[in-house]
Amino acid sequence: MSRPGKMRTYTWPVVDDQVFRALADPTRRLLLDRLFEQEGRTLSDLQTQVPTMTRFGVMKHLRVLEAAGLVVARKVGREKYHYLNPVPVQLIHDRWVSKFTESRAAALTALKAGLEGGHTMAAKPEQVYQIFIKATPERVWDAITRPEFTRMYFHGAQVETTGEAGSPIRYYSPDRSSLWGDDTILESDRPRRLVVTWRALYDAELAAEEPSRVTWEIEPQEGGFSKLTVTHDQLEGSPKTAQNVSGGWMFILSGMKTYLETGQPLRDPHLATGTR
Repeated sequence: MSRPGKMRTYTWPVVDDQVFRALADPTRRLLLDRLFEQEGRTLSDLQTQVPTMTRFGVMKHLRVLEAAGLVVARKVGREKYHYLNPVPVQLIHDRWVSKFTESRAAALTALKAGLEGGHTMAAKPEQVYQIFIKATPERVWDAITRPEFTRMYFHGAQVETTGEAGSPIRYYSPDRSSLWGDDTILESDRPRRLVVTWRALYDAELAAEEPSRVTWEIEPQEGGFSKLTVTHDQLEGSPKTAQNVSGGWMFILSGMKTYLETGQPLRDPHLATGTR
């Protein structure tokens, strides 16, 4: 796994300011809309969506979106592909919106509608999410692989695994009466990278689909932060699973960040709804 380049320190106010500034520009909101409709777009593809702007101009807007964490870029060969990352919007909702409203769901719907142009969250064959957490890579790794952590942010699920490559990783319901996931660890490089299969057993229709794959990548940053990137792919043969998890990961990651940084769950850990 490649090591991170130049490190940056992230704090709540800095992240919030960057996101608000990024969303204030109509061209950047348009680029986010286009990535929402179709992810994994190249710079050339995105430039066709803003025909009045030069390639360099679109590149500058994408850099602002990347700096705010709203876009994640991945290089494959000579091409650079861009993915929408909704996690910063979820974090703003959790910090600034939910405490001023009676209905968390209604507030999130309104916030998402503003970003997404009123569209419904679409299922995508590859979903990429990224977040900065004030915790060491070892602690983030523990949050992924130990039940005393997962039950506090993963809809009450209790994970069971040794964390070793080739071993099983299982998710149980909060009371351990049912098995929500029975998967396999494909790669394990503690505390940097964990790759696992994914098949949802809590729903018969989802369980009947082909297994997909989830990759957790943890990179240390300055100031005691870690950058966590979650990629859920190989969903081509699992359209219902793709729809089920689309958007759900941002709730999971927001909950993980809140718990690791404050010691308190973001929401009731025993509400086993949504993604696992």
